Amino acid sequence: MIFVDASALVAIIGGEADADDLADRLEPFETRFCSAISVWESVAALRRSYAMTVAAAFEEVNVYVTDLRLTYVPIAQREMLIAVSAYETYGKGRHRAALNMGDCFAYACARANGAKLLFKGGDFALTDIPAA
Repeated sequence: MIFVDASALVAIIGGEADADDLADRLEPFETRFCSAISVWESVAALRRSYAMTVAAAFEEVNVYVTDLRLTYVPIAQREMLIAVSAYETYGKGRHRAALNMGDCFAYACARANGAKLLFKGGDFALTDIPAA
């Protein structure tokens, strides 16, 4: 199982230099997850970094969620408790990983579902979450 963080999804959608590598890392995984929060973050990042309208970014993200065969995971009390713990341990202002709210929930969704985390950047590499 794999959970796709917004950073990876934006890189794939945006055709960034590492997009092919990130997409290739999905291949071995039959079960692929995202969350409503990671999709929201992807829409916001595409709007900001690629000057898309919110509607265009949302449409693009939905196309990729379908094409990459991502399934939404529910976020409930268990995920919230893991996210709070992740914030306490790895949160911005508390640890070098400096996880923000979206990062803490990506961490939580991956952890709660026993999934590896697909991400871009070095923040999650400073945590104990298994990387894809």
